[in-house]
Amino acid sequence: MLQMKTLSVGNLGTCCYIVWDDDSDTCVVIDPGAEPERIRRACEGLKIEAILLTHGHFDHIGGVTELAADGAEIVIHEADAPMLRDAQLNASWLVGDRVTAPEATRTIREGDALHYAGADFAVLHTPGHTPGCVCYQAGTWLFTGDTLFHYGYGRTDLPGGSMTQLGASLRRLMPLAQAYDIFPGH
Repeated sequence: MLQMKTLSVGNLGTCCYIVWDDDSDTCVVIDPGAEPERIRRACEGLKIEAILLTHGHFDHIGGVTELAADGAEIVIHEADAPMLRDAQLNASWLVGDRVTAPEATRTIREGDALHYAGADFAVLHTPGHTPGCVCYQAGTWLFTGDTLFHYGYGRTDLPGGSMTQLGASLRRLMPLAQAYDIFPGH
């Protein structure tokens, strides 16, 4: 059975999710934006097999370096992969910082199927907030990152943002919102 923990991390309150199957001794961390040691403690001894990133902004990648140090895969859409190494692209300059992370070990695209920590994840490409924004669907859960919030959606005024693309992505997600439990980025 799939299990999940939710943490709010960093100054921007990024939702970080830890997902695993009961029969697995590994877990997946989605969007570790900050506080890597707190995230690691929340894994309660499960080895982090993969870090799934919904997009490449600094407030979603800030804990990647420390959490990937033990060999976890770093997974991001191919269009956002350059953001991991570039403080201008990942917008960390907005908060007077230079956040970077290691290069992705796996880049993904629309329709890719992932299997980590005993769980299956389907990739839905939902550009607009960034060119490579994705949602991850696992069972009846949909992790939307900054594409869809509890009460809104992600901004489009940062590099690579597009209100036209975000509108199309939101229209795509609306029918799914009835069928899935939504877990947003903030």
